[in-house]
Amino acid sequence: FVSQQSGNSFHVFDQGQFAKEVLPKYFKHNNMASFVRQLNMYGFRKVVHIEQGGLVKPEKDDTEFQHPYFIRGQEHLLENIKRKVTSVSNIKNEDIKVRQDNVTKLLTDIQMMKGKQESMDSKLLAMK
Repeated sequence: FVSQQSGNSFHVFDQGQFAKEVLPKYFKHNNMASFVRQLNMYGFRKVVHIEQGGLVKPEKDDTEFQHPYFIRGQEHLLENIKRKVTSVSNIKNEDIKVRQDNVTKLLTDIQMMKGKQESMDSKLLAMK
């Protein structure tokens, strides 16, 4: 685990050793995939290097992560690194209105069918 020289990313050079020695000190697990999932939830992204028109394959076990607010010497930016949350507030009001309109139409249609069914039942009873 090493901070990048430019100070805007960090590398995990040996994922096995990192998971075994570092993760248990700070998390209740030693699972690298869970750690990466957590990084993604907080907006960190894996760095992919593109040079001379093709992908450059990093060292075998070298993984680099970066975040716009993870910058060496800029500790005040760390408070901006927050877990992404999806909430009900993300649903648009017009979506809710459309759904309510659909429910209202369905209820009206059901009432009409009930009325027709009752009418047919009474006619059938009269025919008997």
